[in-house]
Amino acid sequence: MLAFERLTVFQDAVAVARGLAGARWPRGHEALRDQAVRAAQSVVLNLAEGCGSQGGNRKRHFRLAQGSACEVIAALYLVDLPTAEAHQKTLRRVHQQLRSLR
Repeated sequence: MLAFERLTVFQDAVAVARGLAGARWPRGHEALRDQAVRAAQSVVLNLAEGCGSQGGNRKRHFRLAQGSACEVIAALYLVDLPTAEAHQKTLRRVHQQLRSLR
């Protein structure tokens, strides 16, 4: 297991990405679903890549992950999902934890 896989922030980001991908989104929100799921996946992937990088690249990936977390939080305001508030809360925590990884 790689070091980033043990991080709570990584595990939280994965849980949100999987949760959004597996959620039943209301009809008519297909484009928003696709964008939110891609952004959630971007949080996970940039977090992992940042952990494997050094210097400026490391910071850049963590900033990208933070931006994607914000994008997902905003997208969840636009749809009625039962899990939206829980995912937003988790992503706010992920956003804060990413600051400490820089």
